[in-house]
Amino acid sequence: MDAWKQARSRQGLSQRRLAQRAGVSFRALQMIEAGTTDPRLSSLVKISSALGIPGSVIPMVLDRVISEGPDAVVGVSRRICAEGDASWKLWLFGLVDAFRRCPAKDLVASPPVPETSDRIRSLIASTVETLCGERNMPPPWWCGGVGPLTSPWFVADVENLKATALVESPAPFRKRNIFVLGNFLARA
Repeated sequence: MDAWKQARSRQGLSQRRLAQRAGVSFRALQMIEAGTTDPRLSSLVKISSALGIPGSVIPMVLDRVISEGPDAVVGVSRRICAEGDASWKLWLFGLVDAFRRCPAKDLVASPPVPETSDRIRSLIASTVETLCGERNMPPPWWCGGVGPLTSPWFVADVENLKATALVESPAPFRKRNIFVLGNFLARA
């Protein structure tokens, strides 16, 4: 939990001093910062308050993460970043299936995490715009800020299919210089 450690360091606090201020044990704070324990929510709230961060922020962030779920754009982009861009098919189609099952705005409301590559960010934005179009929903605000790739990306990467992809790609993909077959988002 680097964020806790960084916040403590910025304030010039030692672990002992922060633990004392927060009313948690020194060892508990060490384990929380090292990421070797599953801390209690009450401990996180105490530590946040001791760092000058309102304790109510922790439950609010937790609620947001839970409401977004692992198939939300944020969760999908985190997984792709963690496992590498080549893993996009597994995670992106989880989002597609989840959104079609229950087209909740929470799934697409937040943008991909900042460390997401341009290629994957563009693919996710194009997919989200296409899914929203299927439901006559406006796409989320962040999609408008995702521009085209500098060079074309033919997702199928099969030479014989490139001409077909040029013709069949839905508009949200074409405008970002991504070319897919017409059945790209079709699911069995």
